[in-house]
Amino acid sequence: MANTSATGGYLAPAGSPAPPEDDQLEDVLQAMVVGISGLSGKFVRPRWQAKPPKQPEPDVNWCAVGVHETKTVANPAIDHDGSDEGHDQYQMHEEFQVLCTFYGPQAQAYASILRDGIFVPQNSEAVKAYRMAFYGASDIRPVPELVNQQWVRRYDLTIQIRRQVVRVYPVLNILSADPVIVD
Repeated sequence: MANTSATGGYLAPAGSPAPPEDDQLEDVLQAMVVGISGLSGKFVRPRWQAKPPKQPEPDVNWCAVGVHETKTVANPAIDHDGSDEGHDQYQMHEEFQVLCTFYGPQAQAYASILRDGIFVPQNSEAVKAYRMAFYGASDIRPVPELVNQQWVRRYDLTIQIRRQVVRVYPVLNILSADPVIVD
């Protein structure tokens, strides 16, 4: 069982849904790219995998997607909620860069569809459920790749996303105290 402020020691977050991370975040990003670009789900893959599958043929349109960088924005806010036994709510904002690499004969077209589509309000609604919001996209950069002695069309697009992270810590209400006044 986790500590509370009454037991002392380190406090781990408790009682709040964690923001999607790792595989869960990759699933959210994969669904975003599939939904906005129109690519089939089997052709939108996590960028980093323990056992990467075989790369599709050069005539197949597909995308590799993954968080490239995460940074904290400003300072966190911590508010105490005195209801019930009490708890502290921690809120922090972070920004992450999502690198989307498109391959195939229409790679540039799919990249531009995704870039334009993130700004459509209905597309933004889907990520709001995860306390996330789009705030920008990079230029689309051609980065041809030589694979098996053949040049493959590749275009990189970075999408900027902001997210609010909320965690609850078991910091209990002070029920009584023996004050000492020092002169």
